Amino acid sequence: MNVELRHLRALVAIGEEGTITDAAIALHISQPAISRTLEQLESRLGVRLVERTTRRLALTEAGQRLWEHAQRILNQLDDALAEAAAQDGPRPLRLAFAWAALGRHTVPLLRAWRERYPGTPVQVRRLDDPEAALRRGTADLAFVRTRPADDSGLAHTALAHERRVAAVPEGHPLAERDTVNLADLTGEVVVLCSTAATTGSDLWPEGQSPRTIRVPGVDEWLTVIATGEAVGVTAEGTVHHHGHPGVRYIPLADADPVTVYLAWPAIPAHTATGSFLHLAQQHLEPTRVKVAAG
Repeated sequence: MNVELRHLRALVAIGEEGTITDAAIALHISQPAISRTLEQLESRLGVRLVERTTRRLALTEAGQRLWEHAQRILNQLDDALAEAAAQDGPRPLRLAFAWAALGRHTVPLLRAWRERYPGTPVQVRRLDDPEAALRRGTADLAFVRTRPADDSGLAHTALAHERRVAAVPEGHPLAERDTVNLADLTGEVVVLCSTAATTGSDLWPEGQSPRTIRVPGVDEWLTVIATGEAVGVTAEGTVHHHGHPGVRYIPLADADPVTVYLAWPAIPAHTATGSFLHLAQQHLEPTRVKVAAG
């Protein structure tokens, strides 16, 4: 098809910037040049990649798929070139998570990695959509609490199970309880997070679902609970990553646990992917055995 890197860079810039003008500025080329490059790419593939309107451009379904592939390809190429030029070993292993990493196991695991593989540092980042980062090549591994879809292009393995906990404001009637049940929350307003949420109204039995509200991120979620506007339900990892002086976490006695997965591109983007997977499984094995036995 004679597709060149300049074609992929043009598509990535258009998808990221949203207009031909801004994409041209990002690539330091003229608007006519980037328009011609896009037209060449569409002609050579025989498919429309961008829907054009008078105000803005939008990627088609085919364009969105190619855009993610192109991002990954270009990121991997840039990484390879930078690594070759630096001549000082592999780049850091990029580990992403949306809400909580591995809870109380996070620091011990990262310390174990540092001791065993001192030449390959790990960069940990919180991202709104870790799966998208894996597909685009901006992350190498991610802790997620929803199983990646079969057609996501990602491999995954279950690492551990976490208890669900209720999050209530200090001074709430439930705050001094050792455990609570889902029925205790039915009459409450439950705040749900749009970022990597593990809780929905379907967690409750039919006819017992509470009223819910949504917020965009973890900081807003904590604030809504701390101010007494709502209560929340989350995985145990949140307790260790997002302690808050105005929020009390209480184990939920009758809710199914949340599975923590480690996900990575089906074709690994970093040579240390397998080593990190092996160490994580080894590190979490006592927990996995305990959960299975319980």
